Amino acid sequence: MRAARPRPQGVKTIDYDRLTLGGVSDYYVSFDNVKVGEELGKGLQKCLGGKASNIAYLNGSPTDNNATLFAKGAHNILDKVADYKKAAEQAVPDWKPEKAATIFEQMYTEQHGRIDGVLAANDNLGNAAMAIVKKNGRAGKVAITGQDATLQGLQNILDGTQCMTVYKPVKQEADAAAKLAISLLKGQKGETSATVNDPQGKRDVPSVLLIPIGVFKDNVKQVTDDQFVKAADLCKGAYAARCKGAYAAKCKGAGVQ
Repeated sequence: MRAARPRPQGVKTIDYDRLTLGGVSDYYVSFDNVKVGEELGKGLQKCLGGKASNIAYLNGSPTDNNATLFAKGAHNILDKVADYKKAAEQAVPDWKPEKAATIFEQMYTEQHGRIDGVLAANDNLGNAAMAIVKKNGRAGKVAITGQDATLQGLQNILDGTQCMTVYKPVKQEADAAAKLAISLLKGQKGETSATVNDPQGKRDVPSVLLIPIGVFKDNVKQVTDDQFVKAADLCKGAYAARCKGAYAAKCKGAGVQ
C-alpha cells in the first residue's frame, strides 16, 4: 500500500507503517512514532529512577523518518529531567546491530564507562549495547531500552539485562489499514485520527495513528497473550537450560510459564 509515482487519476493510496517523504499518498497508517519515542523515554526514566544519570542515545538509521520521530519523542521526555545528562548520541546506519556495537563501544570508552542508561531505539540496538556492557562486567547495572518486543528483547527483560521494550500490536495496524482501504473502495471518505506532516512534500497527510505500549517485566504477558511472541519460545535456544532455575522463576512470576 505504498504510494507510487505516477498513479492513475482518482486512485487513493495509503502509506503503511512509514510515511513516504515527498510522496503522494492520500492517507497514512502507523503507530504514533513520537509516542513510541516517548514510551522509550518514560521507560528509561522509570528504570533509572530519580538519580542523576548519564544517558547514551543509540538512534535508528538517519535515513529513516520513523527513527527521527522516535528520537524526538525520547528527548521530549528525558530533556526535561534536570539530573539527566546526555553523554553521547549517534544514529546507527541502516539499523545494523554490528554498527551499533562499534558505536556504543566508542561511546563507552570515551565516557570511561560512566554511562547509566542507554536509550536504544529498538531491541537489536539495545542488545548490541548490552554485549558491550556485559563485556565490561556491568550487565543489569546499566538501564537499556528497546523496541519491537522481540523474543530476544523479552528474554533480556525477564533476565534483568534490559529494562523495557515498546510493543506495537501489528494486528491493530493491519486492521486499521484494511478498514481504511475498504472505506476508500466504497468511495467513502477515510476515517482518520490525526495528521502527519511531510516536511519534504510540505503537506499534512490524514492519518490513523495507533498507541504503542511500554513493556516491562510486569506486563510481558500482554505480548505473549497476543501470541506476538509465544510463551513457550521464551525458554528455547540459549535460555533452555536456564529455564529450570532462576530464569524459569522469573517467567512464572511474569505469568508466562
